[in-house]
Amino acid sequence: MAIGGEAEANGGGGGGGKGARRSVLVTGGAGFIGTHTVLRLLEQGYGVTAVDNFHNSVPEALDRVRRIAGPALSARLDFILGDLRSVDDLEKVFAAKRYDAVIHFAGLKAVGESVAQPDMYYENNLVGTINLYSAMKKHGCKRMVFSSSATVYGWPEEIPCVEDSKLQAANPYGRTKLILEDLARDYHLADPDWSIVLLRYFNPIGAHSSGEIGEDPKGIPNNLLPYIQQVAVGRLPELNVYGHDYPTRDGTAIRDYIHVVDLADGHIAALNKLFDTPDIGCVAYNLGTGRGTSVLEMVAAFEKASGKKIPTKLCPRRPGDATEVYASTEKAERELGWRAQYGIEEMCRDQWNWAKKNPYGYCGMADNK
Repeated sequence: MAIGGEAEANGGGGGGGKGARRSVLVTGGAGFIGTHTVLRLLEQGYGVTAVDNFHNSVPEALDRVRRIAGPALSARLDFILGDLRSVDDLEKVFAAKRYDAVIHFAGLKAVGESVAQPDMYYENNLVGTINLYSAMKKHGCKRMVFSSSATVYGWPEEIPCVEDSKLQAANPYGRTKLILEDLARDYHLADPDWSIVLLRYFNPIGAHSSGEIGEDPKGIPNNLLPYIQQVAVGRLPELNVYGHDYPTRDGTAIRDYIHVVDLADGHIAALNKLFDTPDIGCVAYNLGTGRGTSVLEMVAAFEKASGKKIPTKLCPRRPGDATEVYASTEKAERELGWRAQYGIEEMCRDQWNWAKKNPYGYCGMADNK
């Protein structure tokens, strides 16, 4: 079952849950997944320190987290401006207080950009994470939930993807995640005191039900739903559908989409596992729904949720795009007690609610984006 639910999330509360009196550092806490997870941590009773350099995020996102959470819960949220590539910044973060665990989101994540600028991805994702491990070790914090990705499966030879499937990255972004998974395993092998959960996300979409926080990509979106959303609000003229001759039910590629709130709850479940199982070691879990949705099915679902027609342009396949990718979620259900609660309809409903309230994202102005 999910950790918490929408009723609990909307109900507030004084923070007497499993997280009471525990302190968690969230790197990249102002980002899309980071903000939703910070909010759920507060609702579950955790004290949270978010660190971000605002490379792909804005301060307004955390301001809205505080607004949703309310004064009582927000009193347990601190923010530190910092960059993981800076040892001095990390020293300031860890000098501020003692942390019981770290949730590590911070990193660059655009596949196309990683192909064009691999040096930037290796420096940011690898150097930043190595620095983080060093600071954690120095200050005696050896529990981490790491933001990995389904890209570590590359072009899967079998579906659904299971955690012991062959790992193979197809681009520099995916390779940074694969290297960092290997790094986590090596750290634990060298020092069994490390407890690390690797969460392999599939395709996070949706937004908080309030419409106050959601995904706000800078520039042209790299992912399907933000692109559809920008067509719906008139920021882009049409959706390019890459590949319409795949051997699938409608000819378009199939992916596993997961609601960002379900994903945030997956982090709560992983964190609870770290605290409840001191000898967990280094272990990976898929976070997805276990179901695939095609590009055209997603377009139809968003049209239904928004009442907007999404013009589409059928284009040739892109090199390297897999036909069908979706997760096996049995391990997460069995060992974390977690499974996704929301379907495509709810994902599109909440994505549209965010979009119509914030057509130009957090900045709110066309000339700011």
